[in-house]
Amino acid sequence: MDCNYREKEKHKKEMMAVQDSMDVLSGKWKIAIISSICYYNKRRFSDILNDVVGISNKMLSKELKELEINKLIKRTVLDTQPVSIEYALTDHGKTLQTIINNLTDWGIAHRKKITEE
Repeated sequence: MDCNYREKEKHKKEMMAVQDSMDVLSGKWKIAIISSICYYNKRRFSDILNDVVGISNKMLSKELKELEINKLIKRTVLDTQPVSIEYALTDHGKTLQTIINNLTDWGIAHRKKITEE
């Protein structure tokens, strides 16, 4: 087996991992939802709805369910009147914190770069 073949196979696996990540985090809203929960630790549905500008109730509900299925967030029903639901990152979801921080830093730098020139 030559070195070139090994490199190609390694690259193929890495690209598959990127695709898997994109499949889980794809769409307009998921990263913003995760960011809202990251920044505040725990959020209620209405808080996330206010944080994520432009998202509808129906879309937020759908995205939260998908994030829960992928074990990135956990949903806790609170014993209040009326019943409230709180969302928090799972331990697995917390592994995205560094990525969220890096995206935040990049976004700030990018906005500064494009508004300077």
